[in-house]
Amino acid sequence: MELYVLEHRLRVGSIPRDAIAPFTHGLVKLILLRDKTKCKFLSLTRTADEYSIIIDQEGLKELEPLSDQLSLVNSVWYAQNVSAGALGSGTSKASGITKIAKALILPLAEAQVPVFVMSTYQTDFILVQEKDLDTSIECLRSHFKIFREVEGETIEVPNSGTKGETTPTRGETNSREISHPLVAPPTRFSVTSLDPDTLPKVATILLDILFYADPAPDGSDADFFSFSIIDGDISLVMDTETLTRFPSNALFTSATGECWKMIKIGAVPLGFDECGIVAQVSEPLAEADISMYYISTYRYDHTLVPEEEMEGVVKVLLSRKARINGASPEGKEEAEESKDKTQSSSCTEGMDCSEPSAPTVEREETMEQDPATSEPAKTYY
Repeated sequence: MELYVLEHRLRVGSIPRDAIAPFTHGLVKLILLRDKTKCKFLSLTRTADEYSIIIDQEGLKELEPLSDQLSLVNSVWYAQNVSAGALGSGTSKASGITKIAKALILPLAEAQVPVFVMSTYQTDFILVQEKDLDTSIECLRSHFKIFREVEGETIEVPNSGTKGETTPTRGETNSREISHPLVAPPTRFSVTSLDPDTLPKVATILLDILFYADPAPDGSDADFFSFSIIDGDISLVMDTETLTRFPSNALFTSATGECWKMIKIGAVPLGFDECGIVAQVSEPLAEADISMYYISTYRYDHTLVPEEEMEGVVKVLLSRKARINGASPEGKEEAEESKDKTQSSSCTEGMDCSEPSAPTVEREETMEQDPATSEPAKTYY
């Protein structure tokens, strides 16, 4: 397989939801006036409390006048991308991160390289910090022929001649316990694309959704919209209700038109130097051959799985939680079955499959209503 290290020097940042107004001028230019900027890589994800942004250095110049209001990770990041042709091989029918979990995500976790992931309609980008780039290249040599983009040209990275001691062989990785809470809102999502030539026709709809949508009153995890334009390719992730605001023939979807369910990873902001977060989720789903998209944001991570696979996904992920509130996974499942006998809603709809990452005072189970679906959202502590 071939792995490409893109030349974009990327920054990861965050803008508070209620502070977006001053940034809209620069962001509108980056989104709609592509011929007026040299920006080639932009991803903007709106969540309940922030806008998470991945942007190259040229694009960042458009936001520099407001840099004091933009929280940026100190590191520069490089995006790695597996060639589409390589992903078409093999017997797996799954798509997204599932196809590269064993060859890319797991070796990087074993090498203690933290990653930031951006799945799009077209492909998946694995971001690593500049300080970890050489390590990531060395540990992936046994799986990929590696190329780097340099001033617009693609150059094969020569073998350094050193043995990649950090590179695990298949079968040597130990199963990872999931260490962060998992929250599953009941909302259905779509992963779509848009012809760049069509962008002006839907500009007002897109900008209204991005910048002027009212935040969910309760900070719902279902409040999620992601837009990216990377080297001319546009990708959007949105809930199915928002999808209806676009003209029916404006967006590209898959031939099957499948819907996706989201699982949010983390109850408190995740660390940028924490290793293995993506591997904890992608490894068991890859073993089960379940498709998944993955979108990292400044505070949390999010994975999208096929709606019809959601029940199996929850079962698989819960099996990786070694102890939940002091019980074994089997004990947890028995407890959930007992709760389900007294509650009418499904455990897979709006469920928070969480466990405290450190000892905490246990709180009683709470029930909240998700405004997007009118279905009860369960929260377990």
